This record gives sequence, structure tokens and C-alpha cells, in this order.
Amino acid sequence: MNAELWKNIEFAHPAFFWLLLLIPVMIWWTVRAGRKWQGSFQVSSLQGLKGLPVSWKVRFRPLLPALRIIAFAALVTALARPQTSNTSESIDSEGIDIVLSIDISGSMLAEDLRPNRMEAAKKTAMTFVDSRISDRIGLVVFSGESFTQCPITMDHAVLKQQIIQIRSGMLQDGTAIGMGLATAVDRLHSSKVKSKVIILLTDGVNNTGLVDPLTALEIAKAYKIKVYTIGVGTTGKAPSPATMPDGSVQMQMTDVQIDEPLMRKIATETGGRYFRATDNASLQNIYQEIDKLERTKVEITSYKRFQEHFFPLAMIALACLLLEVLLRYTLFKRLP
Repeated sequence: MNAELWKNIEFAHPAFFWLLLLIPVMIWWTVRAGRKWQGSFQVSSLQGLKGLPVSWKVRFRPLLPALRIIAFAALVTALARPQTSNTSESIDSEGIDIVLSIDISGSMLAEDLRPNRMEAAKKTAMTFVDSRISDRIGLVVFSGESFTQCPITMDHAVLKQQIIQIRSGMLQDGTAIGMGLATAVDRLHSSKVKSKVIILLTDGVNNTGLVDPLTALEIAKAYKIKVYTIGVGTTGKAPSPATMPDGSVQMQMTDVQIDEPLMRKIATETGGRYFRATDNASLQNIYQEIDKLERTKVEITSYKRFQEHFFPLAMIALACLLLEVLLRYTLFKRLP
């Protein structure tokens, strides 16, 4: 087994390593037994024996207990069952198809949210997209008419780029809530996933469009699409840019008018919820709440396959024992 393999090694029965504590006992017993077998005789002086060479058998005799200890250590390690594992995962994701339908009418430039409603809506939408890793998401924009800015996609980088490019004036001005909802439904009606969701964000009252909001609601119900609606704007009046006759732009206080009864009806009858965002923090909290309500089901199944590596160690133990026995009864054989 190479060094790289040992870095990933695991032991099925590591408790066997406690047996290695017997090695000091084995060493003590070997030394004690060796002394018992040593013969002795008395001489008057050792001076004449100093120059005699030491036999190679004497030098290499400690090899026998060393082989026995190596065999014992290898056998204990083999009993601990060294093994490597190969882990694979099967990910089963039940995703949700989502369409963001965002109002881009001129009133979305009001500055009761910072820097304005439009930019606040774009920022929170991109944060929401980042949190939906395994979902397909699309983007619809509407004002006096509606337009698919991005079809539902798993390429969230492209989607976020399309969100960044949203600006007021892309479409005829007005607030066609029915068109915004109908176009979003059209993006989802052919989807095969179990959960289909629309997040409809507006700051006004439906005042134009070819599709009535209640008609769009019935279509959404027919395709079992859940709609979360968000009304954006403070209570009372909000500072909004207005173009003067001379072409200059001035801030004026305008009434905030949101058709909340319609928003609630659309949400309730499709199984969603209506939210009111009066500032940046509340808008962010709304998207976080929707994110919690619509969680994607992801099941991860892990498979672990083990490869055993005890056999080489068992062979080392056997080889050391055989070599020890062979040497003991041949080269290092003791005479009675």
C-alpha cells in the first residue's frame, strides 16, 4: 500500500490496536527467556577474551524476536481491517418553476423605497434568485403592456443580468396587472413540475391592458399556479419624479394607490398570500418569507463502497513468522 493510500485509510475495528500494548510484554519476555538460556562459567580474568571477534550469529540473533514482533503488529493491524471507501451521491431534486412578474410603470420610480421602488425591487429579486439554487426562474415585466424579459431557466446568471437591465419606459406606461399575470401564466402553463409559482409585484391599480385581472386569475387557477402578490409603496403619499413643461424633473408628493382587495383575491384564490412592502426592509422580508414557504424538495442518497486492505498485512505477518521459524531451526538453531 502506497503512502497516498494510507492518507485515506479507515479501520473497521480499531479496538484491536489495544493488543499492541502487549509488545512491551513480549520484549520483556524475550529478554528474560534469553537470559535463562545463556550458559555461564567462571574465569579468573576476561583480559584474554577482549580481542576475540563477535560471531555474526550473536549479532543477528535479535532478528528473531524482531520478526516475531513485526508479525504480531502486522496481524493486529490486519485484524483492525484497514479499508478505503468510495462515496457517491444520488441527488433527487423536485424543483419549483417560478416566474417573477414585476411592474415597471413610471410610478415605480417613487422614492419611498431607496433609491426608488424599481431598484429596490430589482435588488431583492436578485437576492431571491441566489437563494433558489435548484429552481427554474423566469422574468416578466409589465406596465401598460407585458413582456417576457427572460423565459424560465436554470441559468441564474443570465436571469440576474436581465433583471439588472429592467428600467422604466421599456413599455407603454400604465398598470396592466391582468396582462402581467396572464403573461406569467403563459410562461408556466406547459411546465411539467408539480409546483408552479408566480410572484406578482406592483405599486398601482389596474388601469389598462387587454386582459382583465380576474380573467387572468381564472386562468392561473385552471393551471393550478400559486400566486404570491406584493403591493409596493408607503402609506399615504410618496415622493415621485415629475417632468415639468420645460423638460426639467421635480419631485412631487403623489398618492399611493394599490388595489389591495384585488391583490388579496388573486393570492387567496390561488393558494398564495398577499404582502405589503412599505420600505426596503419589509420588501426583503417578504421575499425571505416566500422563500421559506416555497421550499424545494431535495433528497440526497449516499452510497459508500469499501475496499479491504488487510490481506497484504496478513501476508507480511505470515512471512515474518515463517522466516522466524526457519531461521530459528536452521542458522540460529540452539544446541541442547
